[in-house]
Amino acid sequence: MTNTHPLPDWNTLATLGDDELPLLDTALLIARDEYPDLDAAGYAAQVDTYAAALRPQLEQDIDLPARLTAINRYLFEEIGFAGNNVQYDDPRNSYLNEVVDRKLGIPISLAVIQMEVTRRLGMPLDGVSFPGHFLVRLPVDDGILVLDPYNKGRPVSADELRERASPHLGGQSPDDQQLLQILAPATHRMILMRMLRNLKGLYLERGDWERVARSADRLLKLSPDTAEALRDRGLAYREMGYAKGAREDLARYLQLLPEAEDLDAVRTALIELGSGGARLN
Repeated sequence: MTNTHPLPDWNTLATLGDDELPLLDTALLIARDEYPDLDAAGYAAQVDTYAAALRPQLEQDIDLPARLTAINRYLFEEIGFAGNNVQYDDPRNSYLNEVVDRKLGIPISLAVIQMEVTRRLGMPLDGVSFPGHFLVRLPVDDGILVLDPYNKGRPVSADELRERASPHLGGQSPDDQQLLQILAPATHRMILMRMLRNLKGLYLERGDWERVARSADRLLKLSPDTAEALRDRGLAYREMGYAKGAREDLARYLQLLPEAEDLDAVRTALIELGSGGARLN
């Protein structure tokens, strides 16, 4: 069957601007690594269907809060998208096809669905790479409205945002300027890289080195000089017995970060690899 919805080519993504990257299609590209037979056209059409179902409700002359309420009620109550509180660390929560099929996700994957649907309805919803828990934001007349897609898209107050950010700032509550900086819109590249980092972290915890290497490799397709991705791909290659690739990645990591905190550990790994301490593939 002819692919009626071709996805981007990994090898071209680094050349695109941060927001030129197609968010939905690249998220589906990430999922296709795990699900080679993924029906990209079907999932893109499903998002279109959500927007089409909402459009008649929003054509009436209703204000912004009412529009958001209608969108959130549809996505999180009628369709049933929800945060996966029971199995938060399940990698399926990060693959968009699984999120659509199971109606379960983590903050960032639910945010991508909410953003893609809302943007199709002419509302400029952006992601927020908030520490610990991804959020979305919408410009309003007197500032910005911040929403939590993991909790049915409910608005988050400035006081709650400060409280959430505080543990990530050494216990200090951010002032207005700091909070605005934290709430800056996340580019598509930032969103996709955060999705891949989430997956890489999950697979690192499991010792699934092939998927660690794959996730790190995809990060490098988006941003070729991402030091931590080079390190993690190199360490994964070492575990997989691919000594040449491990040496190249770890050496490049030390070039990029000559004063890295894990400098001694990486140097030791390189010495072991150089002396034949890794299996050769």
